[in-house]
Amino acid sequence: MTEALSDRGPLPTMTARPEGLLRQIVRHRHDYLYVLPSLIVMLIVIAYPIYYTIELSFYRTPPNLQMRDKIWTGLDNYGTVLSSASFRAVTLNTLIWTVASTGIAFVLGVCAALSLHREFAGRGMLRALLLIPYVVSAVAASYVWKWLYHSDFGVFGAMSVAVGLTDRPINFIDNIYTVLPSLIVVNIWREFSFAMIMIMAGLQTVPEQLLRAAQVDGANAWQRFWHVTAPHLAGVSMVTVLLLMVANFNSFIIPWIMTGGGPAGASDIWITQIYQIAFGRQRWGVASAYAVILFIVLMGLGYFYVKALTRGDRGRAE
Repeated sequence: MTEALSDRGPLPTMTARPEGLLRQIVRHRHDYLYVLPSLIVMLIVIAYPIYYTIELSFYRTPPNLQMRDKIWTGLDNYGTVLSSASFRAVTLNTLIWTVASTGIAFVLGVCAALSLHREFAGRGMLRALLLIPYVVSAVAASYVWKWLYHSDFGVFGAMSVAVGLTDRPINFIDNIYTVLPSLIVVNIWREFSFAMIMIMAGLQTVPEQLLRAAQVDGANAWQRFWHVTAPHLAGVSMVTVLLLMVANFNSFIIPWIMTGGGPAGASDIWITQIYQIAFGRQRWGVASAYAVILFIVLMGLGYFYVKALTRGDRGRAE
């Protein structure tokens, strides 16, 4: 019987199914006692505001802001948000802001990381200089760039006139066609350093032996990067892009301080629109519905972020 089975080939091996998140929590339930104080603080500071925002999104708040007098409206607030005339324009601005800022900052970060990965004189000083945009306060950077873009006293406008590019200073943030690209430039300037740090950390994991073997086999610099370096950077690149996207969806300081969503709403994104509806128009129910929509989008990005982080753990478990 054994010989007959052996003639048919080896028996198939049973692969264990990856353990679900809920089962992992139950199995390690005693470990959570050590972080119970932190979990309680998170429930108070994060979980309850989220719950209250979701609850408030189903009500219409009265003009006197007495929350006990709020009126149940069901999904009307969500209908108001999705059917508003400005929602499509603000959503388009948000997508342009997020995709452009994330993509260009990531590419610049990769280029900077690859350049600084090589040994050369002054590399440490150059690294420190490129980290300055990331460590500078967003508020301070916004005010500095606002003056640099100023139509009358800005450096950029004066330089464009001095070199003969324009007859008069350019209205960077006072023009509906140039305001959003101008803000994206500021955001990229602040964020590319983060991408550079993440990619530089990922480059430390690339085996030097593989790069040398590829060079011996005749691969040029681009082929070594594409076939050796890039696959090792796939995980950290995914995490970096997702973190940048989440940060850009939540980015409030730069567009609000520099333009306040103007002119004529040309630089309005979801987060500034929520702020204006809540604190400008005192429509807390509509603003809460808007915030819930943003929360759902961020939860989707968070799901892919967790998947990217746990991919290696699942591979080791299997």
